[in-house]
Amino acid sequence: MRGVISAAGYVPYHRLDRSEITAFFGSGGGTGTRAVASYDEDTTTMGQAAADLALRSTHVEPEALWFATSAPAYLEKTNAAAIHAALRLDPTVGALDFGGAVRSGIGALRTALAGRGSTLVVAADTRDGLPTGADEAAAGDGAAAALVGDDSAAPVLAEYLGGASRTLEVTERWRTPEGTRSRNWEERFGTHVLGPAAADAWRAALANSGLDGADVDHLALAGLNSRAVASALKAIGVSAGILVDSLLDTVGNTAAAHPALLLCSALEQASPGETVAVVALVDGAEAVILRATDALADHRPVAPVSEQVAAGGSVSYGRFLTWRNMVDVEPPNRPPPNRPSSSAAHRRADWKYGFTGSRDRPSQMVHLPPARVSEKGGAVDDMDPAPMAHATGTVASFTVDRLAYSPSPPTVFAIVDFDGGGRAPLELTDVDAGEVHAGMRVVPTFRRLYTADDIHNYFWKARPVRSEPAVP
Repeated sequence: MRGVISAAGYVPYHRLDRSEITAFFGSGGGTGTRAVASYDEDTTTMGQAAADLALRSTHVEPEALWFATSAPAYLEKTNAAAIHAALRLDPTVGALDFGGAVRSGIGALRTALAGRGSTLVVAADTRDGLPTGADEAAAGDGAAAALVGDDSAAPVLAEYLGGASRTLEVTERWRTPEGTRSRNWEERFGTHVLGPAAADAWRAALANSGLDGADVDHLALAGLNSRAVASALKAIGVSAGILVDSLLDTVGNTAAAHPALLLCSALEQASPGETVAVVALVDGAEAVILRATDALADHRPVAPVSEQVAAGGSVSYGRFLTWRNMVDVEPPNRPPPNRPSSSAAHRRADWKYGFTGSRDRPSQMVHLPPARVSEKGGAVDDMDPAPMAHATGTVASFTVDRLAYSPSPPTVFAIVDFDGGGRAPLELTDVDAGEVHAGMRVVPTFRRLYTADDIHNYFWKARPVRSEPAVP
C-alpha cells in the first residue's frame, strides 16, 4: 500500500481583514480575512514549518525532499537545501526544487504518490497583487507538507487509489521572472478551457481508481480562477455537500500550496474508509484520489489546520503594505546590516539552520550556541549534540529596542530559558511588544533575520506558545 504517511499544513499567524482595504482606498477588499506571512517569513521558512509539523507525527525519515513554490526566495540556488538543513536531515537525503509554476505543488505530490520510496513533498507560496486588486484580497500565504511512502515504513493514513493529469499550453495566468505580480487573461477564457480539462482529469482519475463519483466523500477543488472552479464543479457533477472548505474566506488562495493544504484539512475531517479527492485547475488539471485507512483514527496532528486558522491575530493594512514593500516608510536610524558570511554559515550549519547546541556529557549542561569547552568542569570536546528546535522555553527577561535595525520595528529581544536546560538570547516574533512579559512561554521558529546583498540570513527566533501542541 502506498500513500500519505503524514501531512501537515502551516498557516501564518497574521491575518488581514479584507475590509481594511476598502476602508483605506474606498475600493477593493471584500469580506473575510487572508493569511499574511510576517516580514521575517518567506516560502522557505513556511515550507520548513509545514515540513517540521509533518515529520513530528511520524518516525519515518524521508529519502528525498521536494519543494514546490511559485515565489522562491532564490533562483539558481536550491531553496529546498535550507529546509533540509533546518530539519536536520541526513546529507544522503536529496533536496530538489519543483519551482516557478503554481502547478508544481500538486504535480510534485502526484509524482511522489505514483513513485517509490519515501518522499517529503513541501509546497509554499506568498501571494501578492496590486492594491485594491482581486489578487491582493483573494490571495493568502501558507504552506503544506506530505510525507509519501509505503506501509512497509509506517502505517499509511490515506492510501493512493489513482490519479490523472491533463496538460494544456494556455496563457491563462502568467508572471515573468522579473515580474512582481501575476497577470491573467479574461476569466471567461479560463473557465472555457480549464473547466472541461478538470472534468476530463476527474473522469480519468475515477477510472484509474475503480470508483465512480458517488464513492467520493470529500472533494477539494483548488484553482486561481474562481469561475473556472465553479464550472469544474458543475462539469464534474458531484454534490456540493462533499466539498471541503476552500479556506478562501479565512486564509485565502495559497496557490502552489493550496491543493496540499486542502488535503491536510480534508484528512482532519475524514474517517477511516472515506475517500478524499483533490482536483487542481492550473495549466490544465491534476486529480488525486485517496482512501483514509484505519490508521487515520489514531492520528493526532501536532497542529491541525483548523486550529491554526482559528488562532490567527490581526495585522493592519498599512503594516501589510510595508511588509510587502508596496510602500516605503522611514527606516530605522541605524545602518543596515552587512551581508552574512557564507563560509561562517557553512561552518556553523548545525547551529544556524538546525538550532543544535551541545550537551556536556559529565554535567549534562546545554550550551547555546554549541561549545567545545564545558562551563561546568572545563571538559574539552566531551559533548553530544543538543537539538533545540522542538524545545519549549520561558522568557526570563526581555528588552524592547526601537532603534535597532528591523524591517518591522520595534525589535523585541528576550533571554529564553529552555525546558531541560539551555539559555539563549533570541528575537521574538509574531508578538506585539506590549504583550511580552517575563514568564511567557515560547518555542523556536525558523525565520529570515534580514536580507543583505541579496543573501537571506536565516536563523531561529522564538514565538509565543498560544496553544500547547499535541505530542506525537
